[in-house]
Amino acid sequence: MNRNKKNTRFVSADNAAKVVRSGQSVYVHANCSYPKVLMDALCKRYEELKDVNIIQLISFLDAPYSAPEMEGHFKITSLFTGANVRKAVNEGRADFIPVFLSEIPILIESKKLPIDICFLHLSPPDEHGYCSFGISNECSKTASENSEIIVAQINKQMPRVLGDNFIHIDKIDYAVEIDEPVPEFHNSKEAQGEERAVYEKIGQSIAGLIEDGSTLQMGIGIIPDIVLQFLTDKKDLGVHTEMFSDHLIDLIESGVINGERKTLLPGKVVSSFILGTKKVFDYMDDNPVFEFRPTYFVNDPFTISRNDKMISINSALEVDLTGQVCADSIGPKNYSGFGGQLDFIRGAARSEGGKPIMAFTSTAKGGTVSRIAPFLKQGAGVTTTRADVHYVITEYGIADLYGKSIRERVNSLISIAHPDFREELERYAYEVKFLRK
Repeated sequence: MNRNKKNTRFVSADNAAKVVRSGQSVYVHANCSYPKVLMDALCKRYEELKDVNIIQLISFLDAPYSAPEMEGHFKITSLFTGANVRKAVNEGRADFIPVFLSEIPILIESKKLPIDICFLHLSPPDEHGYCSFGISNECSKTASENSEIIVAQINKQMPRVLGDNFIHIDKIDYAVEIDEPVPEFHNSKEAQGEERAVYEKIGQSIAGLIEDGSTLQMGIGIIPDIVLQFLTDKKDLGVHTEMFSDHLIDLIESGVINGERKTLLPGKVVSSFILGTKKVFDYMDDNPVFEFRPTYFVNDPFTISRNDKMISINSALEVDLTGQVCADSIGPKNYSGFGGQLDFIRGAARSEGGKPIMAFTSTAKGGTVSRIAPFLKQGAGVTTTRADVHYVITEYGIADLYGKSIRERVNSLISIAHPDFREELERYAYEVKFLRK
């Protein structure tokens, strides 16, 4: 959308929120860039509004607009469901769209997902008038380019992150100036003792598949953080990932990650958003190592495949004996979303020397449930098809499924399941003739 230059109106949050009318759609900046000041002001108006559609990816603060009393005033369209709206989605008070992170911009640009107003959380403008999208570009830049009205909270504490990650102040209709800490994301779980030893086995197995000169994609959680601790002896690693967190910084500062052998944008840490703390926010501020771009670039499988030795590390809630992966639901109940899992699995699969990896602990719920199951739970979604799966890793080893028959897959997956469940899995495999005596 071509937007003429204008004089931005600097207003209070309450006045900025008044731009929203009943029946309109509001796209909300995602992740740690959630525009809390604007959204709190909007929620105060709930009684005078009807059917305002809040379009969002994940966010990590409270979501007051998802409360039961907000029904009829606010609708929610979730593109990746976080804990703060999961209850609303599973109670039918909010909608979820299954979609690859790489294709959300297509939905926006094609008007299949129309946006009237975009709420952003930006850095202050530089001397040329450009505000950075800061620590979260994802689909928000695309949303701003396809929105009728742009409203931004401009935060003195939002870092200026480089790349295709800017919007000119003249494009912003209403701006609210704030000076507040950027919301931080802390892993809710730290593995200790025996549990940590399990994760370390998985991390060591993953590290063994990573060659010098590889380019990494990693998600959030204990496994990606622990993997990074086993890479200190590697050389010339690169990064092309939809997101990362604090633990990446140590490998950059030590020189393990330098991007010198990357075949796409060498020397650059290419990403789209951060889930982290002030430590990484401060490190990234005006740092030319980092190149942030929208997900239509970062998550595009063809773009990903241009990185030789691309390593994709993802996880699962459940995998069946043939290799089907469920990572976004527990039975019919929505848990998260597609995100970039399949984007990166397919990109890594097509990379020269690339390796798509699925990694998870063999059990859940205190060891009472096997993540490798005879079949997915009734109603569960297939996030990644069995034809896309290559390496599957638990604390019991590595199963390479690519190009393998059902019989070979079943045997490999049983071998890395928890020993307490192997007999049950094997019994089922014989019953359905996956295996024969």
